[in-house]
Amino acid sequence: RVIARYQCLSMHLTVVTLYGVFTNHYSVNGPSRCLLLELLDISVSELLLHSSNQGCSMWMIQHCARDVLEALAFLHHKGYVHADLKPRNILWSAEEECFKLIDFGLSFREGNQDVKYIQTDGYRAPEAELQNCLAQAGLQSETECTSAVDLWSLGIVLLEMFSGMKLKHTVQSQEWKTNSSAIIDRIFASEGVVNSAIPAYHLRDLIKSMLHCDQGKRASAEKALCSPFFSIPFAPHIEDLVMLPTPVLRLLNVLSDASLQCEEEYEDILEDIREECQKYGPVVSLLIPKENPGKGQVFVEYANAGDSKAAQKMLTGKIFDGKFVVATFYPLSAYKRGYLYQNLL
Repeated sequence: RVIARYQCLSMHLTVVTLYGVFTNHYSVNGPSRCLLLELLDISVSELLLHSSNQGCSMWMIQHCARDVLEALAFLHHKGYVHADLKPRNILWSAEEECFKLIDFGLSFREGNQDVKYIQTDGYRAPEAELQNCLAQAGLQSETECTSAVDLWSLGIVLLEMFSGMKLKHTVQSQEWKTNSSAIIDRIFASEGVVNSAIPAYHLRDLIKSMLHCDQGKRASAEKALCSPFFSIPFAPHIEDLVMLPTPVLRLLNVLSDASLQCEEEYEDILEDIREECQKYGPVVSLLIPKENPGKGQVFVEYANAGDSKAAQKMLTGKIFDGKFVVATFYPLSAYKRGYLYQNLL
């Protein structure tokens, strides 16, 4: 059942790719079927741990929200419900530069639910909570769980990304059940957002549209993708570019203005950097802008994210021309378009 769902759903960019299936004949409990899935990187759960209760950047929240909503729109169009959406099941793909959905162990076809208990505590929609309780008592729920349960889970995930807090106890409180909208307002007001007030309000309204107690009033994935929140351009923070691997490496604190102005010195440094970077894998391209934006930053494009990750690990903190190098990743899509963010140190 699960294998068939992976085969059907892994065709989408923001859903984990299934490469194959094999049988392990040496398992302690006898032969077992195994799935060979693509190797992904950091999960949203880990990103939340690294955010130190400060919350994630708007760029990261927007990126995650869009990618997951596109995955859900695809799943729901195919008639499937994920039924276990949570931070641990959303992982970053360094090669494809997007967040992907994993773990379809509790998924089911809408209208044909063949698993009794769905969703994880803290991310469980009210109708799923009721159904699980009734199933535990051996009773049948009159209300079927639909794709709307996935939107509820995503709403909680995004609220946690914004606040930097785990909200399990909050969403299980009587106050939440009485007036969840007021709690969401309070979370957004407590952040003290000034410069990005309008984007914050758009995100707040998007989250509220996913967290209606009445599943019939919840926004669909397709409708949520039309939120004005997704029309706002955000730039990543330096923490984002350190945490999310891509095939492009960006080196900061390497070149001085004097080095950029002296053509001979510039060419020597360029060759030295290329030679150093090639130790970790083939370099596809290397760019050092002499003018803003991106002035003095070094952009190194590798053939794959694995080489880029190895280089980032080894080059961070390395002394080059008397300076400590800061190595972050950089969005490949922005690099290819020639869009260079300013130095964010």
